[in-house]
Amino acid sequence: MAETKKADYKNWIPDTMIYGLAAGTALLGAGALVTDEVLKNKNKAVRTCVKAGLGLAAAGCGAFGLWCLYAKNQFSYEGKRRLSKQIIDGTASYIDLPEGGKGLDVGCGSGALTIACAKRNPQASMTGIDTWGPEYSNFSKAVCDENAKAEGVTNTEFRKGNAIKLDFPDETFDAVTSNYVYHNITGRNKQTLLKETLRVLKKGGTFAIHDIMSKQRYGDMDAFMEELRNEGYEHVELIHTDEGKFMSKTEAALMMLSGSAILYGKK
Repeated sequence: MAETKKADYKNWIPDTMIYGLAAGTALLGAGALVTDEVLKNKNKAVRTCVKAGLGLAAAGCGAFGLWCLYAKNQFSYEGKRRLSKQIIDGTASYIDLPEGGKGLDVGCGSGALTIACAKRNPQASMTGIDTWGPEYSNFSKAVCDENAKAEGVTNTEFRKGNAIKLDFPDETFDAVTSNYVYHNITGRNKQTLLKETLRVLKKGGTFAIHDIMSKQRYGDMDAFMEELRNEGYEHVELIHTDEGKFMSKTEAALMMLSGSAILYGKK
């Protein structure tokens, strides 16, 4: 009997990053240890400065490597904490589609949120889009397709797309969602990105967008929500997820996720 393949949603911290940091720490540390011998023709002040610089760099590289290992374990679907699964399932719980409806997941990565929403709404379909750029090389359309197959989900579609300019007409979807995507898009106003996503949502449709919506990144979200209400949106609220809903304040601070929230509502 053939073994059923299990879905692999990957991890946003790849093993290659951790291995690279470990190697960097070792090389920098070794450099600090041999500084006196390599620079024996230099005066003591120079040797001391070089040794201190290499030592500090090794310590910083090592500390970042340990943080990456901690975060990877916290987010892993195979770990004890399984934070990724809690966040994905929690965000998907806000997406309810009508019979024959269509939902959009912006920045689908390995397909986890798209598939979770599709499983929750078997009477509808979900489309997941992503640029699948080199910065997250362990994510791809092929990975998404394989995960949908492993989960036994047939009401999903995955395609290339960019949150900056969505390749869909106005009011195409009955629901839109996203998880930790927009804060990674540099040089773009985050509220403008939200407006672009909401553009493709039908009147009466639901949105649930999860991200690090701190004031430094997103600006005044209270004013933004009031603007949506003035435009006729039926319901708009910001649900903080870093105060116990998905993670504690301490966890959020340790993983640099303070300010995490779901912008939820109905157009």
